[in-house]
Amino acid sequence: MPANRKPLISGNWKMHHNHFQAIQAIQKLSYALTAEDYASVDVSVHPSFTNLRSVQTVLGADDIPVALGAQDCHPDDEGAFTGEVSAAMLAKLEVAYVIVGHSERRQLFGETDETVNAKARAALRHQMTPIVCVGETLDERRAGQAADRVADQVAGSLAGLDRPAVAGMVIAYEPIWAIGTGETATGADAQEMGAHIRSLVASGWGADAAASVRIQYGGSVKPANAADLMACPDVDGALVGGASLDPDDFARIVNYRLYAI
Repeated sequence: MPANRKPLISGNWKMHHNHFQAIQAIQKLSYALTAEDYASVDVSVHPSFTNLRSVQTVLGADDIPVALGAQDCHPDDEGAFTGEVSAAMLAKLEVAYVIVGHSERRQLFGETDETVNAKARAALRHQMTPIVCVGETLDERRAGQAADRVADQVAGSLAGLDRPAVAGMVIAYEPIWAIGTGETATGADAQEMGAHIRSLVASGWGADAAASVRIQYGGSVKPANAADLMACPDVDGALVGGASLDPDDFARIVNYRLYAI
């Protein structure tokens, strides 16, 4: 991949770990990673909201070069939205990346492309990088609608954003049928959709934005398949779910290059 697209490996902890477990996990991860790992790959971890401050404290106190990420944000900076967390709040915790539009948010909580767009704008407004998730269901894939579905999500989720914003963000391709199922898209599948997403960005925001935007693959990423997925020229990282909960497994994914054939 081009030098300007340093791989980003992100660990989405979802609704796992209390704050004691989160502290232990980030400390163990730091022991497993080396300066060479950090030089080769950007790493982010995305704890639950209740764990953000604890993880931030450990990262800062121990000078661990792992970026702090959040799993979601509300589009508004403040207001009467019980139970919600704003991008403004996250920014004060030194959050660098915010996942928006994860398939679980879309499927379980009814988030639309318009909602995802508003959340991405909120993250950008507070100088954080959105990780915008897109991906098709198994039924859509079997019906030959995968490319069109992803195109619609890219267009809707990124609507109205300018070229610099899109160039600097991350788009995560998540084939929904491969999330938490043990099924994984092949390298060919990941590359085909990664190239498709990059072509969509080129059409909408120009060749320079397409060359700079980072495209992650997410969906049952494990140490055993990370190197094959990362070998794809249009895959610039991974959004890792279950495997990121084990610091040793996540570290092996981060240093996937050691296992490349």
